[in-house]
Amino acid sequence: MGLHIPPALHYRKFTLLWLGMVISITGSQMQLWALFWHIRTLTSQPIAVSGIGAARFLPVLVFSLVGGLIADRYDRRAVLFLTQSVMALTALALGLLTLWGVIRLWHIYLITAIQAVAVSFDTPARQSLVPNLVPGGDLANAFSMQSIGTDLGAVAGPALSGVVIAYMGQYYTYIFNAISFLAVIVALLMIGKIPQQVAAPVAGSRFSNWNAIREGIDFIRHQPVILSTMVLDFFATFFSSANTLLPFIARDVLKVGSVAYGWLSAAQSIGAILAATVISQKHLLRRQGPLMLAAVGIFGLATVLFGFSRFYALTMLALILVGASDAVSTIIRNTIRQLQTPDTYRGRMTGVNQIFFMGGPQLGEIESGLAAEALGPGLAIVAGGLGCLLAVGWIARRWPQIRRYDGSEPVVAGTTSN
Repeated sequence: MGLHIPPALHYRKFTLLWLGMVISITGSQMQLWALFWHIRTLTSQPIAVSGIGAARFLPVLVFSLVGGLIADRYDRRAVLFLTQSVMALTALALGLLTLWGVIRLWHIYLITAIQAVAVSFDTPARQSLVPNLVPGGDLANAFSMQSIGTDLGAVAGPALSGVVIAYMGQYYTYIFNAISFLAVIVALLMIGKIPQQVAAPVAGSRFSNWNAIREGIDFIRHQPVILSTMVLDFFATFFSSANTLLPFIARDVLKVGSVAYGWLSAAQSIGAILAATVISQKHLLRRQGPLMLAAVGIFGLATVLFGFSRFYALTMLALILVGASDAVSTIIRNTIRQLQTPDTYRGRMTGVNQIFFMGGPQLGEIESGLAAEALGPGLAIVAGGLGCLLAVGWIARRWPQIRRYDGSEPVVAGTTSN
């Protein structure tokens, strides 16, 4: 059977937004990897790179809940116009400071933090917008296409970054990223107005923003299927977040150079693209809860294999499996959350979830670094994979509702029907 056009791409508005995001994510990934290279150029102290992680995570921790409320209270398309414009201007600022030769580390940290504030508002609005663009039956397909777009950017961005730095100059990576945001802005203009259910202010309080945020948190607390996916997301990425140890594995264990390391760096995205492509050919996914738990289990097992491997081909295979299983889990988690959340809560739900899926990897990188100091990189990765497996078992037992979730359950109001 040949490939066919994924169902989500039959909807013009979603297709326009998806194409814009693919271009924008490629530019953002180009900038991210260029920033790591740029920091190494400015200083030889490895700890300086960790500042990027802090600059990206702390604003998300502070502003995510507010960003979720804004996505529920206001026009999500208008929010995206603003956030994409801010990120374009900050990327342009990085390029100009680099071109003029005056950039310093604190410039990079500050601009990265400003971009992270914009992301805190951008992600809830963008994720919550998708169910307004496609019917509930095609939502899993839409999120598989989003996964493909993200991973295409994660493969192309770093590769383009190296070429641009080598042949054109560091500052062009930032300029190109600034231009890439125009793709989303143009797509939003072409999409036009998008109907959504706007959350009304919570009654009984003149200043109701905190009450509305608390209302969103209470909604999640009383939705075991949604809450369990968030907790699973956090622990899986916390225990199995070993990307920062990959250079040590490549150089000290596998004894390979920078080109081979580059392929290892892309392996997870390659696996994710393959898995998301397979899912994109499916119209409906059944037994979504058990499938998600199995995918995270494979994620943990593949991480263990990655830690034990002493052969390049086996390490490559393990990382491809890590990426593929993570893609399956991510697509299902996103689908469950969006389908089981009313449109008036989707922004706040995504804002809370943003803390989980950003906190897990960032805190996990700190954990993996400390474990590597004590155990060595290989055993630290193995321990993380085993921790992930234990977390899957605990969550499956703690929330049996997720084991029974099929995907055929009634869809809540707020997804598009045409």
